[in-house]
Amino acid sequence: MAIDQQPGIGHIGLPLQNKGLDYMRKYSNLKASVAPMVLGLAMVSTPVLAQDQDVQDADAADESVIVVTGSRISNPNLELSSPVGVVTSEELELRQTNTAEQFLRELPSAIPSTGSAVNNGNGGSSFVNLRGIGSQRNLVLLDGRRFVPADTTGRVDLNSIPLAVIERTDVLTGGATTTYGADAISGVVNFVTKRDFAGVELNVGSQITEQGDGNVFRTDLTIGANFDDGRGNVVLSVGYQDQDPIFQGDRSFGEFNVSSFSGNAGGSSNAIPAVIVGPIPGGFGQISPDGTVVQSGVFDRPFNFNPFNIFLTPFERFNIYSSGRYEINENVELFSQAVFSKQTVNTIIAPGGSFFNNYDINLNNPTIPIGIANQFCAGLGLTAAACTAGINTPFGPTLADGSVNPDFVNVNTQVRRRTIEAGTRQSAFTSTLFNIVVGARGAITDNISYEVSGTYGESERIQTQTGFARRSRLDDSLQALPNGTCISGNAGCAPINLFGLEGNLGTQDAIDYVFNLTQQVITRTSIATVNGTVVGDLGFGFSETPIQFAVGGEYRSFEATRNSDSASQTPGAVVGAGGAAPDIAGSYDVYDAFGELSIPIFEGESFAESLTLDLGARYSDYSTAGTKFTWKAGGTWEVIPGLTFRGNYQRSSRAPNIGELFAPVSTGLSNLANDPCHGAAPVGNATLAADCIAQGAPAGVVYAGTILPPAAGQINITTGGNPNLSTEQANTWTIGTAFQPDAIPGLSVTVDYWNIKVTGAVSSPTVGDAIAACFDNANVANPFCSSQFISRNPSTGGLDGDPSNTKGLILQQSNLGTISTDGVDVSVRYNTDITDNIGLAMSFDGTWTNKNLFQASSTALNRECVGFYSVNCNPQSEFAFSQRTSVTIDEDYTISLRWRYLSGVEQEPQDILDNGQAFIGNSPLFGDVDFTQIPAESYFDLSFQWDVNENVLFTLTAQNILDNQPTVVGSNIGSTAFNSGNIYPSSYDAQGRRYGASVKFKF
Repeated sequence: MAIDQQPGIGHIGLPLQNKGLDYMRKYSNLKASVAPMVLGLAMVSTPVLAQDQDVQDADAADESVIVVTGSRISNPNLELSSPVGVVTSEELELRQTNTAEQFLRELPSAIPSTGSAVNNGNGGSSFVNLRGIGSQRNLVLLDGRRFVPADTTGRVDLNSIPLAVIERTDVLTGGATTTYGADAISGVVNFVTKRDFAGVELNVGSQITEQGDGNVFRTDLTIGANFDDGRGNVVLSVGYQDQDPIFQGDRSFGEFNVSSFSGNAGGSSNAIPAVIVGPIPGGFGQISPDGTVVQSGVFDRPFNFNPFNIFLTPFERFNIYSSGRYEINENVELFSQAVFSKQTVNTIIAPGGSFFNNYDINLNNPTIPIGIANQFCAGLGLTAAACTAGINTPFGPTLADGSVNPDFVNVNTQVRRRTIEAGTRQSAFTSTLFNIVVGARGAITDNISYEVSGTYGESERIQTQTGFARRSRLDDSLQALPNGTCISGNAGCAPINLFGLEGNLGTQDAIDYVFNLTQQVITRTSIATVNGTVVGDLGFGFSETPIQFAVGGEYRSFEATRNSDSASQTPGAVVGAGGAAPDIAGSYDVYDAFGELSIPIFEGESFAESLTLDLGARYSDYSTAGTKFTWKAGGTWEVIPGLTFRGNYQRSSRAPNIGELFAPVSTGLSNLANDPCHGAAPVGNATLAADCIAQGAPAGVVYAGTILPPAAGQINITTGGNPNLSTEQANTWTIGTAFQPDAIPGLSVTVDYWNIKVTGAVSSPTVGDAIAACFDNANVANPFCSSQFISRNPSTGGLDGDPSNTKGLILQQSNLGTISTDGVDVSVRYNTDITDNIGLAMSFDGTWTNKNLFQASSTALNRECVGFYSVNCNPQSEFAFSQRTSVTIDEDYTISLRWRYLSGVEQEPQDILDNGQAFIGNSPLFGDVDFTQIPAESYFDLSFQWDVNENVLFTLTAQNILDNQPTVVGSNIGSTAFNSGNIYPSSYDAQGRRYGASVKFKF
């Protein structure tokens, strides 16, 4: 028997065809006696009316009320004027998907956001980025309702979505703020849960790579029952998942760090042996291999941090879902839903060290080799006598009698030493959340119904850091006397040896004293909503079908806080942590009133099988951003049966979130491969030298040409919230067609053009924007070259270093940004019977992106990112698609091949102008390479399913069956979060070929 509907990403509005094999596998009902047991475990609940039906077969449509993502109107024949893609639970079964982020980042209409492939830069949550205009500009819903956010940005953590009870995922890409309120500028992801589930379902699955790592185990148990002659239903689902890491050192392309711009071994100047930056002859140098002297002006052994970092973050999750509903009578049905999730995401980063801070180290410190001590003396200009006295004095700054020690010398210097003896730096992000919905709905009249619901949720994420040096203790342990004790005499203090070769950092007591403290940051959020909606028809209209409407009101309240311990709040107090995490506290609420109309104009006319006009409006009153009015207008025109044209225009808005409004100004890290002031660039260039000095670089360092390039391609940036931000505005529109010809049964095609433009975008300049604003017009009179916008290290002149005195690039939040993107989505489905026993189903979903432009201000570069990658642009293919072909035999066996394609990308042209062309040639590590481009990539995944009987389903998968290796582009051409291990692991598969097996039992 043939496949009824191809599992995959579909489009709502096209009736299903070929009712052979029912791919929506039916479950046996539990006997009524089971219901009391489940009722005692679950809350009385059900999904919202606007989402309570699956896409039904065409012959059932006239008896069902279908409300799909993008509208609140109930219409049994609804074809939305805005395209909505659908990812079914069967598709996720074929892929053996374990988290929502896994499949959403592979949508042709999305580019990867923070997820399991992000290590350094992962905050413990996973997000989706529709259309590539920012994860804060799309909205994630569960059954059409808002879900508790994960952090101060208001975004939902996709790790908390209970996939075991998800029937389908609707993805509307385009403005939807009229229907759902703020945040839905680029679209909506709506997870729709199973309706009236009855039975017992147990899923157990495991996956592992061909290398034997990255093992994933997942199990889910779902129990549901109908009771009281179907008037009630309860569901309880419990799930557990555990995921092991994949280390970069276990992949040939990730084992050795390579520079994107030289092709040579890359890494960090926080190295071993240490790199010394001043005061020594030559300004800087690395300690010699024998550890006796500093090799002046030499840095030739960068630290390879790659092997310690990971391509796949460890993850453990426990989740509970419950729902229930009970129909008291035809006018009142009570419902509720509850979600609980506790999960831990671990990030593992290479061992820390002293990094790029200046330290005071006494000249008579016993850890300083005599040769290096003499070099310090020369750099300080000490006489031979003063040098000898300073090295040999047995005392600290005071003598035994308490008087000042005249021979004591403190050396203020950078000793960039990687402390591998202390182990890796780790952060454990433990998130705990609950989200509860209660409500009532029912009929007011025969053609008008209502729904009233309330939602409350809380989330807590605790970040615990280990393996980081505490600055105060490192300072303490660097002040050591010749007798091996600390000058301070503080309990537990022992001398740390930053000058030692590998394995000689000091005693275990010294290592524990500096590195054994933990840091903690706690982020809490809450959401409270009340929503009331009345939907129905007016009983009259311009055609046989009456005008339909939806009106309602909504109240939403958000609160978010971030509370850090004192060390985490203090700039520079935690060495190598990437910046302080100051406390944040903020809240806002909003009152909304909204309405929608669906007006059938014509039906059954010679020039129009049907013509429908869709209108909607929303009025919002924000406590922070004032009032906003958004609206939409669209329509569908079915010219003849099977051929429909559709279009939609929306005026949308987004209010700034709590983080954008209230985050304190703080200094963190970003990326830059080449600093315009480094090395010999300013030597002999008076204008450039003056700019570098005006930004805080010491004149002597500038004229000596000894400013080092950004260590490991990282620089400091200073950002923060802006309470004066206002809402951003967006105009979004789509126009397209849906084609389902009678002449080719089983074929359906949709083509839609989409266009999004955001003005007054809440944003800050990119790193490239800030550099270009100054150095494209290098002049001390240029205000963007002043220390107000670029603040350099007062010791080294670089853009990296102690965040307490080096702000780096100052990137201020504003409403000056503009974002513009457009493209075309194409979706094709074809289902047919090859024979009586063999069915064929094929699907294709592709996106062509014409442009994705960001302009930080009216005077900044209008930066194009489609087809490019750089520190300013994560890879975004111009064309991406996913194609699946499935063959089913005798209803019992299905074999399915998925093909995912990404068109090639290349180094951003503006980045070439700003930083130089990436390396092309023979790399000592990787042979002949071209780091300026990533060729087109095709991934193939193979799945096999066996319906053993009505109670058992086996699924086997082999993903990336050709074992495609990602293209190496080096380690410092992009941002740390996404350009890691010499590749872009969120965009291109770093795991390699992997296998999975699962079994589902259902009773």
